[in-house]
Amino acid sequence: MKLSEVPKDDANILEGKTSFVQYAVDENGNYVQAKSPGFQPVNIALEQAWDEVNERLTEALELIAKGEKSPLYFFMHREIMDYSILAEYMGLMRWRVKRHMKPKVFAKLKPAILEKYARVFKLENISDLTNFNAEQWK
Repeated sequence: MKLSEVPKDDANILEGKTSFVQYAVDENGNYVQAKSPGFQPVNIALEQAWDEVNERLTEALELIAKGEKSPLYFFMHREIMDYSILAEYMGLMRWRVKRHMKPKVFAKLKPAILEKYARVFKLENISDLTNFNAEQWK
């Protein structure tokens, strides 16, 4: 691809906050790196992926409101994690992390564990977990 042919589709869902590196041939026949905001297939795939993430977050908020999941469930999905990844970050067994998603188990967690979750989720303090307000995170 020639340097002048590098895709410049500005319909990027990230609104110019990021760009992709494309390799192209310049006028001297040398390969060079060229920044591109993306092109239609990439932008469509990114949009679909973020739609999926947002659907999971909405579902997580509903499950928390029903009392079926703890706030950890929302933050796990917000950070685009699953049980295995979160367990790895926490240094816990996967089954323990999964248990912590139950509201009754979550209510009994020690402050040290909650502090570790808060650090993993990049929260300022454990009150974001213990005093979870769904409206704040919509």
